[in-house]
Amino acid sequence: MRRTGAGILTVAVVAGLVIGFLLDTVLTAMGRPTFAPAASLPTILALLGVVVVALAIPIHRATRGRSPRRIDPFRAVRIAMLARASSILGAAAAGFAGGLLAFLLSRPVVPSVGSMGSIIATLVCAVILVVAGLVAEQLCTLRKDDDDDAPGNTPAGPVGI
Repeated sequence: MRRTGAGILTVAVVAGLVIGFLLDTVLTAMGRPTFAPAASLPTILALLGVVVVALAIPIHRATRGRSPRRIDPFRAVRIAMLARASSILGAAAAGFAGGLLAFLLSRPVVPSVGSMGSIIATLVCAVILVVAGLVAEQLCTLRKDDDDDAPGNTPAGPVGI
């Protein structure tokens, strides 16, 4: 499995940014109030980051030989994939909140403190989720063995006739 790259995170941020900005533009054009994330969203994003890292710590301990328990490899892969999905979700949420914030700041009217606070809190917690996902993904990786690159380490094939 390859680690989450900066490219996919950048695409998620840009997509979220465009969607957030366009959503507020469409809502305003229809005469409706702009979108403000629920107050619980930042809390949920931060808690998800904590849970992902907490799930990855036992994997890290087991792969480094610090834990007597053996970890199921399927569980380790699931947690690594959860970490990857969390970092992508956090990037998309950060972009979405950034798009909402960009729309509010581009208006000639000063936005209310309540909606700005909710958007900024969502942006900060989404960045925390990205970092937590990347850290958890790092914790789930195996160290490279010294003998993996040894020249005589290839398995012997069948002997020719």
